[in-house]
Amino acid sequence: MANEVKEITSRDVNFAKWYTDVVKKADLVDYSSVKGSMIIRPYGYAIWENMQKILDEKFKETGHENVQMPMFIPESLLNVEKEHVEGFAPEVAWVTHGGSEKLEERMCVRPTSEVLFCEHFEKIINSYRDLPKLYNQWCTIVRWEKTTRPFLRSREILWQEGHTMHATSEEAKEETLRMLKVYEDFQRNVLALPVIVGKKTDKEKFAGAEASYTLEAMMYDGVALQNGTSHYFGNHFAEAFGIKFLNKDNKFEAPYQTSWGVTTRMIGSIIMTHGDDNGLVLPPNIAPFKTIIIPIGKDDSVKDKAMEIMNNLKNNNITTKIDLTEKSPGFKFAEAEVKGYPVRIEVGPRDLANGVVTLARRDTFEKIQVKVEDVVSEVEKLLVDIQNNLYDRALKRRESMTYEALNYEEFTEIANTKPGFIKVNWCGDVACENKIKDDFGIKSRCLIEDEAVTGKCVVCGKDAKHRVYFGRQY
Repeated sequence: MANEVKEITSRDVNFAKWYTDVVKKADLVDYSSVKGSMIIRPYGYAIWENMQKILDEKFKETGHENVQMPMFIPESLLNVEKEHVEGFAPEVAWVTHGGSEKLEERMCVRPTSEVLFCEHFEKIINSYRDLPKLYNQWCTIVRWEKTTRPFLRSREILWQEGHTMHATSEEAKEETLRMLKVYEDFQRNVLALPVIVGKKTDKEKFAGAEASYTLEAMMYDGVALQNGTSHYFGNHFAEAFGIKFLNKDNKFEAPYQTSWGVTTRMIGSIIMTHGDDNGLVLPPNIAPFKTIIIPIGKDDSVKDKAMEIMNNLKNNNITTKIDLTEKSPGFKFAEAEVKGYPVRIEVGPRDLANGVVTLARRDTFEKIQVKVEDVVSEVEKLLVDIQNNLYDRALKRRESMTYEALNYEEFTEIANTKPGFIKVNWCGDVACENKIKDDFGIKSRCLIEDEAVTGKCVVCGKDAKHRVYFGRQY
């Protein structure tokens, strides 16, 4: 494993190769003969399970229920909402045969489930008493991506998608922002990601939505990763699908809809934000194992004490594992670093003779010696400190790579020489947004709604109407 660590490409030499090295060396994924898809190995899936568990609890606390929709969508159903289908058409995978027989109507493997939910809502929503409908689905979707990368873009994606219906537009808009806030709190406080949250421009919003909101994380290399979205649909889908309910005034009207989702892409964001040249670095609040215990030597008393420490940690709800393999201590230390366990606990005969063990933190590599009886309390303190440090470190890096351009010359200079986000004034004309994309391959990330709009558009020089983040994206 020590050699394997040396085989991890440096982030600053080749970031793409570094990322691939880490997901493989940390045993998060493997490849198969299914092109464009990945095998999520147990350790990688354990991270996703933690994400699911925490988010699912938050969804249920806010009144949402889990459902399961079909995997296949008939073409006629997909085509009901034209703007929606046009947005997904290039990525849709089609099923044309069942066994040896050609289907009368081809079906797509769901790229998202709005139309399936709407078909169902039309059957079960009749009165205002049936609203709101607060549903969520954990499932797999398929999008036929041309270029794939583990967790970031694959043809088969594990994700979560919420779909809700409401009696009023105000209630639906509140839901859209409420779930955006749930995502933001999760990513900041659990994943230690200082995400930027804001509204998408009309050009970049979800196909069929009236408004889309996004969580934008900056990776170590300055490239943005869209880490979740929440959409307000108005009643476009409801009207297209003939969904009507009898309101309190005894009149029929169409309900208002939202959808919101996150994916295993969040695992990629953790890797690319917190990882280093030694491998994965996991925030304690999402790590499957918060500590790993490594006994040194073959003395039974060392093993016994290590087992005792493990049980004490588990009894205090600190997930841990113990490495009892025959590998050398150096190998075990390197392996623990590659896999990103937040705290490594070294238990050796010399330390035990003095009544202490060594704690090594993954984020800074700092080592401290603590009394055996203080291990639990000291680990608890370390885990909090590591979680906070990872967030603060990522925030400091993002701030150091966020720039402001007041005119197109400044924008050009920054875009050509510096990775990161660029804050600009914008007139609101899509032609100016497109010019930046065409000239630099940079898209708008989101509107900046907490800053006053003054000055001129960075592209055309007209009076600005918005402040916007631009940045390259994965």
